[in-house]
Amino acid sequence: MSELSLAVIVQMRLDSSRLPRKALLPLGFGTVASAVLERLRHIPADHYILACDPASQPELAAIATAAGFRLHVGPKDDVLGRFCGAIETWRPTYIVRATGDNPFVSAELATRLLDYARPLGLDYAGYQGLPLGMGVEVVKAAALLVANRSAASLYDREHVCPYLYQHPDLFQIERPACPAAWQLPASRLTIDTAADYALAQQLVAALGEQPTDASILAWLKAGLGSGS
Repeated sequence: MSELSLAVIVQMRLDSSRLPRKALLPLGFGTVASAVLERLRHIPADHYILACDPASQPELAAIATAAGFRLHVGPKDDVLGRFCGAIETWRPTYIVRATGDNPFVSAELATRLLDYARPLGLDYAGYQGLPLGMGVEVVKAAALLVANRSAASLYDREHVCPYLYQHPDLFQIERPACPAAWQLPASRLTIDTAADYALAQQLVAALGEQPTDASILAWLKAGLGSGS
């Protein structure tokens, strides 16, 4: 693995039980999926990968390609295995783990977290206290491969990183408070329900397709969304 190699890997599938096919819902001039990928492209990385399940591949492939992402297809419910399949293909040293339901994910926060985690050689880092849906996780690829060999529970395999932070005796884990400007732990920007999607539409109507973090945070602090 190259010491300088970084992969942004976003997990996505279309059969969400609470809001089916949410990745394909319109948002601005594109879709929820394209909004997620466009924001993640602002993280400087060597590889950009969309990791999906086989059933989602036909409809997500074109969106991934248009955004400059490579597609990796892996198990539907074993998302840890899906990520590790991508790691074994592209062999990064670190990964940024993102999810497909966060169209307002912060590339700035991701870059700050990388700058914090990599010099310390951390196996896992994730900010605390930020609005739900703006964050990512930074993970050393070698640590995730260890987790893939050891994690047995359905929860650990579906949610990718819990095995790491549940075993601080095995891994170097840090979950620092996010920078002060982003400290809005009660705010929610992820899309999991129809109400979340309506809020996302309001935000885009108010601020545009690719709003800055500063404008998003000001909008949330002002309580301008009906879901705020």
